[in-house]
Amino acid sequence: MNSRFAFYTIPANWQQTDIIKEVTFKATLSGGSGGQNVNKVSSKMELYWSPGNCVVLDQEKKDKILLKLAPKLSGTGEIRLVCDEERSQLQNKEKLITKFYRLLASCFEEQKARRASKPTKSSVANRLEGKKFKKEIKKGRGKIDF
Repeated sequence: MNSRFAFYTIPANWQQTDIIKEVTFKATLSGGSGGQNVNKVSSKMELYWSPGNCVVLDQEKKDKILLKLAPKLSGTGEIRLVCDEERSQLQNKEKLITKFYRLLASCFEEQKARRASKPTKSSVANRLEGKKFKKEIKKGRGKIDF
């Protein structure tokens, strides 16, 4: 693991940064089941953050985030996260912040290098046996000499 990004791979460490100050929250009506509460209370929370305009992170970290989150960015370069799991707006906001920190931490996790594995002797033998079997079947489909 790259030691200079180790701090950022832990979601709890993101709380120490002031990145949450750059986030915009929006409360909207939550759809689905829930009866009258859904129709009256704006419990669904939306989080908007633009990594390109971030002043808390240096350019190297911004580039890493932009590279990893490129498919999730909108046309304006914003990330939008939504949470409407709970009936409470405050609980949804807390879950959304946790989700945001996890997303940022996942951008700095290094993937393990894939090591190629060798097939076992028995799997090679089974494959060759199967090929011989298919060969005999196809051979039997040919013309018959009388």
